[in-house]
Amino acid sequence: MSDPTLTRLLAGPLFRRADTTRDERAGPPLRKAEDFFVNLAGWLPPRRDRAASVARLAQAVAAARASLQPAADEQVALALHRAVAALAALSLHQGRPAGQRGGRLLAPGPAGWRSAPALHQALACVALGCERRLGLQSYPVQLAGARSLLLGELAEMQTGEGKTLVAALAATVMAASGARVHVISTNDYLARRDSDEMAPLFGFFGLAAGCIQGGMSPLQRRHAYAQPVCYASGKEVVFDYLKDRLAGHGVVPARVSSLHALVADPTQAVAAPLIPALHFAIVDEADSVLIDEARTPMILSREAPPAFAPDLLSWAIDSARGLVAGRHFSVTGTRDVELRPGAREAALPLPASAGAAWHSRNWSEHLLRQALVALHLFHLDQHYIISDSKVQIVDESTGRVMPDRSWENGLHQLIETKEGLVPSNGRETLARMTYQRFFRRYYLLAGLTGTAAESARELWSVYRLRVRRIPPNRPKRIVRGADRCLPTLQDKWQAVADAACAAALRGQPVLVGTRSVLASEQVSAALQQRGVAHVVLNARQDAEEAQIVAQAGSAGRITVATNMAGRGTDIKLDAAALAAGGLHVILTEFHDSPRVDRQLFGRSARQGEPGTAQAIVSGCDALFDHQPKPLKAALRSGRPPAALVRWVLQRAQALAERRAVQARLATLKQDKELHRMIGIAGRVT
Repeated sequence: MSDPTLTRLLAGPLFRRADTTRDERAGPPLRKAEDFFVNLAGWLPPRRDRAASVARLAQAVAAARASLQPAADEQVALALHRAVAALAALSLHQGRPAGQRGGRLLAPGPAGWRSAPALHQALACVALGCERRLGLQSYPVQLAGARSLLLGELAEMQTGEGKTLVAALAATVMAASGARVHVISTNDYLARRDSDEMAPLFGFFGLAAGCIQGGMSPLQRRHAYAQPVCYASGKEVVFDYLKDRLAGHGVVPARVSSLHALVADPTQAVAAPLIPALHFAIVDEADSVLIDEARTPMILSREAPPAFAPDLLSWAIDSARGLVAGRHFSVTGTRDVELRPGAREAALPLPASAGAAWHSRNWSEHLLRQALVALHLFHLDQHYIISDSKVQIVDESTGRVMPDRSWENGLHQLIETKEGLVPSNGRETLARMTYQRFFRRYYLLAGLTGTAAESARELWSVYRLRVRRIPPNRPKRIVRGADRCLPTLQDKWQAVADAACAAALRGQPVLVGTRSVLASEQVSAALQQRGVAHVVLNARQDAEEAQIVAQAGSAGRITVATNMAGRGTDIKLDAAALAAGGLHVILTEFHDSPRVDRQLFGRSARQGEPGTAQAIVSGCDALFDHQPKPLKAALRSGRPPAALVRWVLQRAQALAERRAVQARLATLKQDKELHRMIGIAGRVT
């Protein structure tokens, strides 16, 4: 039996439980005036744990641990449960009547027990269990990070600080209280890796860990979610939540569900929900999950008859190829095209088989606009790859293939037609939800990442997540070389190959970071021309990811990778590589967000190790496309001043970030409106 008491207490006085049979939080009330003033807190700079504060925590935990050192394993596990019970008691009002659904919440608040002895005792227990089962010492900054997670904060810790262990420490404490804990990763590979590595720690305290992987059956998923700790990617959890809602779980009020269960035919029993509760979530690489991946809503769909006939799709693509940019259409955003007057008249005649509806200007222009988007805004080996004669979408933020995913409104079929493939069937939307709305359903939300400061305001206004910066365990020793900006892409690839070869000859392992599958293969081609051995890691090799990453730290080895190797990937160096100067990272194209660039550079010089890094880019890179012509000309001049490159980069990334924030807020607003309309329709009928 689960017990969410501690997570409720930590959630704060504004906590409201949803009126459903599932344990989850209710949506925030619509109070525009109050929200405005609360959101102002997002303008404050992120909080920072001072080194002195971390040292005091470490001393208190060490003192508590010293008293536990002679204890047997069973006694340490029992001490953890006692400490967790003391934490819950610390936050309760004394002498106050119990309120609805779990009593009065949070007396002194999380800040009231940031330095509580019971918290020190709990952290000492899990640190001792970590030493006995994993053979790992918990560093002071890792204890500070675990404390932040338990308080519902987003801990910003530098790459290489052992965030996997930090998440496990906090998950163990919370799971010991009876709460169900979900540790959210960016992909299945990391979820499985972290679950397997941390399982001995959970087992020490009598806890078990489940892991959700793509392709699991409903029975396997229920079993995994039923464990005290469950590791899963964000996409898997959201889709399972949507499946539960389609089955009726968490949709109607709890009293109605209970009444229905009494009168329902026992032979027609409804299966239990996949996810029994949303108590506590720790989101690893939180900025990637909560920010980068929040641009697109998660849509649960099923196969439906084709909405567009093949000859109509061919008409749209052929017509779009004949239209001229600037005369017939203009690109208004990263995912939108605007038709200009005369565009429809310049298109080819509709096929004879087209129904009467397609002769309507609105319908034919919509399909024509989608065809232009397919041609000009979605590119092979960047936004998708072709595998087994199918278009497979590539997640731009992670570089991984998203199997069984498709674009809406005929876009997927138009891209298939563009590539000469047989159009697939259409998809009928059954349910949808944004990451923003889903993750706010947890009683308590926390996160970990190496790069959150840039998005602190958005994280607070959307998720009520306060960023806390944790100091590094050891100072960074990375040596950053001068950035280079080449006039053409071909010049860039040759310079990247030269730099990679030079570093490999020194004995350094090399990681070349690229933004797309195509770019990684262009770097590979430049290295092949030189006859240099290397390995490529992109969406085509995702099955071999673990093996490639395990060997990437060998001296003189060159690894060319997309964003797959930019997050959550610990490249372990051998002795020869450390002696040669550590990992050398080459960034080949700046990303829209500086956070992603920092993540890539963070692969080097982890935990005080030596390391080097350099950016080799081109003025022809996509990030600079929206800059004024004089600036683009200066970047492509051959030797632009370093100060100019930095200024244009900051300008371009700021513009891209503003567009991305606006797109995410628009997605959230649309999701709220659709949810409200569906709710009204449900009440009316």
